Amino acid sequence: MTPQMRQYAIVTGNYWAFTLTDGALRMLVVLHFHQLGYSALQIAMLFLFYEIFGVITNLVGGWLGARIGLNRTMNIGLGLQIVALAMLAVPATWLTVPLVMTAQALSGIAKDLNKMSAKSSVKLLVPDNAQGALYQWVAALTGSKNALKGVGFFLGGALLTAVGFRGAVLAMAGVLSLVWASSLVLLQADLGRSKATLKFRHLLSKSRAINVLSAARMFLFGARDVWFVVALPVFLASSLGWPPWQVGAFLALWIIGYGVVQALAPWIRLKRGARTPDGRSALGWATALTLVPASMALLLWQGQPAQPVLLVGLAVFGVFFAINSSMHSYLILSYARMDGVSLDVGFYYMANALGRLLGTVLSGWIYMASGLAACLAVSSALVVLAAAVSLALPSQRVALPGQASDG
Repeated sequence: MTPQMRQYAIVTGNYWAFTLTDGALRMLVVLHFHQLGYSALQIAMLFLFYEIFGVITNLVGGWLGARIGLNRTMNIGLGLQIVALAMLAVPATWLTVPLVMTAQALSGIAKDLNKMSAKSSVKLLVPDNAQGALYQWVAALTGSKNALKGVGFFLGGALLTAVGFRGAVLAMAGVLSLVWASSLVLLQADLGRSKATLKFRHLLSKSRAINVLSAARMFLFGARDVWFVVALPVFLASSLGWPPWQVGAFLALWIIGYGVVQALAPWIRLKRGARTPDGRSALGWATALTLVPASMALLLWQGQPAQPVLLVGLAVFGVFFAINSSMHSYLILSYARMDGVSLDVGFYYMANALGRLLGTVLSGWIYMASGLAACLAVSSALVVLAAAVSLALPSQRVALPGQASDG
């Protein structure tokens, strides 16, 4: 393996390990507090600090990564996640809402430091003239991460059933501590550190393409989380009567399938003779995605059986959403500067976190007010906004390996 490949493997391994604990913790919190009698809106509020601090972390974390190096920001993220898990490993009577929200705040900071570091690192480990390889590497990293997040959902539901909430968080903290210790030794020093002197005003992107893509990303992820974060698991547990392990398994399978499609997106496009994505690609796939949650909402409002509508509809949504997300993940790295890449990536994922925050709050509020069908209708409206914003993305094509460029 080349040094770049070894570093990519270490970054990916760190990202995988973190993602397993992140997915499992989310499912543990949702299901555990649902069992304690919390409403959908109250559960959504438990994640409020997680999403708010994710917004702040992406903005400041990009600047921090450029100042001190992505290896350090990734290791800080791993350490903070261990602290967050340890905070939750207290007796059940101590597990108050403020404590959980504080732990979730730390976990949100940790998650976005880790993600920003991993995504930015890929840009630096791939030659600037190898856009096809960049598309494939970032798709593999992001897709595998999402597949493992799905495994984490299943793990969270299974651990809650098997060893309870406290046992689950203690086990995850122990395993992640071993990963953190290895990362401190193996990850390359000063990866991603900018050669230029960076000031705090450089936090905001000055690139029109990145600003437009960030806005589209915000609406896209708001469209997913408005039904997925709180409304769907609560609906499955309360309306359909599924036990925790079954809810966790279903959401896990959805995320795993979504991650597999995301990782394979470059090869799917190659099979169709396409080149690397551009603004027109993002617009087209966002437009197609709009129809899926709208159709599901209509079927539920017509009184169709919820279980088949959800099973089929969410499978289709997962495929279209995965391809949209994969193209966005490539485009941000394609648009980003090589020196100080974490600034552009951090700004972009700040918008991603804003979308998750919007979706999380709406998920609990709309579900309580009007049910799951209304959440899906709002999801469709948010995808329409993502498609409308994508109209302003630049249209430029770069040929994948073995293909001629059309300029």
